[in-house]
Amino acid sequence: MGGDVVEQARHVPVMLDRVLELLAPALADRDAVFVDCTLGLGGHSEAVLRAFPRVRLIGLDRDPQAIELSRRRLAPFEGRVRFVQTTYDRIADAVDGPVDGVLMDLGVSSLQLDARERGFAYSRDSPLDMRMSAGAGSTAADVLNGYPVDDLARVLRDYGEERFARKIAAAVARERDREPFTTSGRLVELLYDVVPAATRRTGGHPAKRTFQALRIEVNGELESLRLALPAALSALAVGGRIVVESYQSLEDRLVKRALADGAASRTPQDLPVELPGHGPELRLVTRGAEVADEREVEDNPRAASVRLRAAERIREAT
Repeated sequence: MGGDVVEQARHVPVMLDRVLELLAPALADRDAVFVDCTLGLGGHSEAVLRAFPRVRLIGLDRDPQAIELSRRRLAPFEGRVRFVQTTYDRIADAVDGPVDGVLMDLGVSSLQLDARERGFAYSRDSPLDMRMSAGAGSTAADVLNGYPVDDLARVLRDYGEERFARKIAAAVARERDREPFTTSGRLVELLYDVVPAATRRTGGHPAKRTFQALRIEVNGELESLRLALPAALSALAVGGRIVVESYQSLEDRLVKRALADGAASRTPQDLPVELPGHGPELRLVTRGAEVADEREVEDNPRAASVRLRAAERIREAT
C-alpha cells in the first residue's frame, strides 16, 4: 500500500483555495475544531491543517480504506487529528461540543472511483458493487437483480432523474431472468441499447444517470444527507462556518434548502419587528452556488459539476 500515499498526491481537492478562503474567518489564528465529514483521501483536511496551525481535525468517513490512507497522509499532524469511521449523519456522536468549521465534499471520492473492484465507474467493466462501506449492505447487483420493476424504475427516476427509467427497468428485468447481472459492462451494453441515440448525443453517457441512481440507493446517500445537514449545522458554534460541495442537482437542492431555512427569519411576515429568538441562525456567505473556473475544470475534470455553498452561524441553534 506504500504507493497509495503517493497516488493520493495526484488527486487535487476540488475548489481548494476557495474552501480555505471561506473557512479562514472561522479557523485562522485560534484554537479551532474542524470537522471534515467526507474525509476521503484527506486532501482538503491536509490543506486545512497546513493553513491553520492551531486547528484540530475530526475526520469522518464510512470507508475504512479511506480512513487508513488518510491516517498515513496526515501522519505529520499527529496529535491534531482524530479519525472516526462513521457516516456523516452521525456527526453529533463524533464531536465533543460545538465546532468551528465543517466541510462536506459530497459524492464519490477519488479513491472509490479509481478502485476498479468497487464498481463505481461505468468506463470499465467491474463488479456491480458501489458500496461506500466495503463489504457492508446490499450491492448494486442486489438492487438490479432483486428489486421489482416498479421499485427499480422509481430508483432510476427519483435518484438518477432518468427519463427512460421505466424502459430501462423493464429491460433489466428481462435480462436478469436470463442471467443475473454481476458486472458493469453488461449493464452499460443494455443502456446503450435502451437509451435512444438522439438522447445519447445530447445527454452524455447513457449510463451516467443509472449508475448515479444505483449508487445513491445502495448507500442511502440522500437520506443520510437529509439527516446530516441539520446535524452539522447544529454542531456549529456561533461564528462557525460550513462549506458544502455538491456534484449533482439532488444533493444541491437539499443543501440549498437547509442553508436557506437557517438563514430565514421565523417571525411572521406581518409583524414589524423581529421576535426574540426568531431571527435567522445562519448568514449565507456565498451568493447562490459557486462553480469552479475554467482553468480548474481543465486541470481537474471532477470539478466540472461542483456546486459550492457556504454559511456562517450567527446565532445559537434553537
